[in-house]
Amino acid sequence: MSLLILFGVFALGLLIGIPVAITLGVSSAAYLLYQGIPIVVMPQKMFAGIDSFVLLCIPGFILAGNLMNGGGITERIIRFANAGVGWMRGGLGLTNVAGSMLFGGISGTAVADAASLGGVLIPGMRKSGYPADFSAAVTAASSTVGPIIPPSVPMIIVGALSGISVGKMFLAGAVPGILMGLAMMVTTYIISVRRNFPRQPWQGFGELFRSFLGAFWAIFMTLLIVGGLMSGLATPTETAVVACIYALIVGRLVYRELPLGKVPKLIIDSAIASAAILALVGFANVFGWILVSERIPQTIAAAVLGITDNKYLVILLINILLLIVGMFMETIAALIILFVPLLTLAQSVGIDPLHFATFAVLNLMIGLTTPPVGVCLFICANIARLPLAPIVKAIIPYIITNILVLLAVSYFPPLATWLPSVLMD
Repeated sequence: MSLLILFGVFALGLLIGIPVAITLGVSSAAYLLYQGIPIVVMPQKMFAGIDSFVLLCIPGFILAGNLMNGGGITERIIRFANAGVGWMRGGLGLTNVAGSMLFGGISGTAVADAASLGGVLIPGMRKSGYPADFSAAVTAASSTVGPIIPPSVPMIIVGALSGISVGKMFLAGAVPGILMGLAMMVTTYIISVRRNFPRQPWQGFGELFRSFLGAFWAIFMTLLIVGGLMSGLATPTETAVVACIYALIVGRLVYRELPLGKVPKLIIDSAIASAAILALVGFANVFGWILVSERIPQTIAAAVLGITDNKYLVILLINILLLIVGMFMETIAALIILFVPLLTLAQSVGIDPLHFATFAVLNLMIGLTTPPVGVCLFICANIARLPLAPIVKAIIPYIITNILVLLAVSYFPPLATWLPSVLMD
């Protein structure tokens, strides 16, 4: 009965549109009250969930991304991407994906990518003759590359949950992220040729070089982050602080588009975004603690192993489960609740933890573009001023493409494990 109350309240909260963090907290509180457990356990478990040095990366990387974006980075990245691929058929669509790959190395979150690049590219694509639904769909789909290419907020969460090195997690996402971006560029090109979307004139190598110089300092931030982690000179949290200082210097002194008066607002916005994530982490930790105390992880593992202990079938079942969960639950909440139980299951059939963590995050990123809780879909629909239905229809080819990349990463572990093993072992 207690589990029925827990899951019933949780499901009801999601159905009526209550934010996921609040739903997790209310359902956990209902369980504790029914069981007669003192409610004081709740703040204790919440604090335990966020009392992690690694999680300090999150406000650091969010602030660094906001400082770079506030300093004019979005326009420079779009200009560089457009100079490189804008001359091809469907050039602005390709620019959209390429821009997301570059921007993903700065923001670490899909929502920031969708909002920042979408605010510029969706209106721009519509003015250039692209359908509104396609413009929104390609923006939403490409934004999911952000949390795969380092830095990545979801991978920081995974590192805090599992003890896997955050540096290794970042590197593990690099190849899948690039592969995902390239696959979406191919999809964009095929759609553009079939539908005869416009192309822009080739702007010459001079413009390509000038735009690269303009975007260089932004792109170098990714190298700074990864280099600091690989060298062992800084922890992930220290790297995030260095990235903030670097972003402030570049925005203020190099690009000269970041007025000091704007910095306090960016800090406040970053604090609000970080607080929302950490509140979600805290509530999800209470929910996860309840699941562990009820031996749900062991039940899930036993149920799956009762069906099969074949490694490849287990990977398939995990992927199906996470794809379904990603349709209904926010990424970070899903990771905190399900990652440890599924990691136990994965290890029991011989799946490398780093490999599992990579395709688990990739799985849930796809969920950001699937209804009914696809956050990036809603952001892009709002920017394009369209209902959700036409965008969902337009994004289906990208979802299929990303699932194919997911299967490749799932069944060919070196795509995730090779780079960390070469650079950090």
